[in-house]
Amino acid sequence: MSAARLLRCEDCDLPHRVQPIAEGARAICGRCGALLLANKRDALHRSTALYLAALVLWGVANTLPFLTFELKGREQPSLLVSGPISLYRDGLWELAIVVFLFVIAFPLLRIASNLLVLLPLLAGRRPRWLAPVFRTVDAIHPWAMVEVFLLGVLVAYSKMVDLATIVVGPALVAFVGLMVALVAARSALDTDEVWERIQPSPPVPEGPPDPSTIACHTCRRLCSVPPGVHARCPRCGSRLHHRKPNSLSRCWALVIAALILYVPANVYPVMTIISFGRGAPSTILGGVSELVQAGMWPLAGVVFLASITVPVLKLIGLGVLLVSVQRRSRRQTRQRTMLYRIVEGVGRWSMIDIFTLAICAALVQLGSLATIQPGAGAIAFASVVILTIFAAMAFDPRLLWDAAGANHDR
Repeated sequence: MSAARLLRCEDCDLPHRVQPIAEGARAICGRCGALLLANKRDALHRSTALYLAALVLWGVANTLPFLTFELKGREQPSLLVSGPISLYRDGLWELAIVVFLFVIAFPLLRIASNLLVLLPLLAGRRPRWLAPVFRTVDAIHPWAMVEVFLLGVLVAYSKMVDLATIVVGPALVAFVGLMVALVAARSALDTDEVWERIQPSPPVPEGPPDPSTIACHTCRRLCSVPPGVHARCPRCGSRLHHRKPNSLSRCWALVIAALILYVPANVYPVMTIISFGRGAPSTILGGVSELVQAGMWPLAGVVFLASITVPVLKLIGLGVLLVSVQRRSRRQTRQRTMLYRIVEGVGRWSMIDIFTLAICAALVQLGSLATIQPGAGAIAFASVVILTIFAAMAFDPRLLWDAAGANHDR
């Protein structure tokens, strides 16, 4: 930063006049504790190098053997794309699309979008398409679930290791590297610096902040828009709104739908493992019991937390937030804002069971020797996870502070 910035907190809408901060320092909202700015060292060069490495690793992970299932002299090799293909052949085309997008397509789109923006900026160029391309990065990030899929690989391995020999392929090693590269690149990237290079923010005016200003939810630029006027951000093109439209009603609808689907997701079987003609359907809770019986207590705890506890707590947490806004609660507003951040961040980890199913279905297809068949409960459970993610996106945390009477200019 070379000049002062005027920002509104994304979580509580408090305006801040942020002075230039030192390299490696961060600016925090004084009211709710949200991160306002982080001045990262050499952010563009580091993140570009990491995304280039991720692109190479993605190519290796998607072309070489991922895992091989060996039983009684027979082998069943698999690629990363074998999971979605197996789900499609079993009639679960909805899950096939979800797994393909979350594990293969969206990570590639995330890598490509970042590189399409970072490379021209490093070359000193600012073509017109930079803003719409970089806007997709913010939209894709929650849905690129490389690290969640890797945990699903660990769960699948633990389920199948007693059936046969599992051989780790070079693609799995590359996939681990891909996960590390993506996490490191996300941490190194300074999105505020990218937006400022695409188009600098206007100079900070003197005096108190204009109450009609709206912070763009994508690029965080402050725009002066009178109430009731529909406009788009002049920098990134996103639609501007003082608050997310119909936030409470949309969030309630998604929470209720997820709550209804949570019952069949836990009642119907997720998969059936058939070995030498024998097998029984397995629900989500049954899969946890199998891990416990195998003595894998830590892994059983992770699966129980991600697949059973997290969806329930997320639904409860969203319900608490919605009721507190409608009752215009003034108590513990900062703590409820922190609850929102937790709810928003943990929901994607519940996809572990779906990814485990995709891996097992791809590997274990040896006819009468061993077969894994997906179950109807998997569709309901994936729907619950996706609906709760959308519900968290629909909720506007600034409404918590509006209800508490903290935003007098709104």
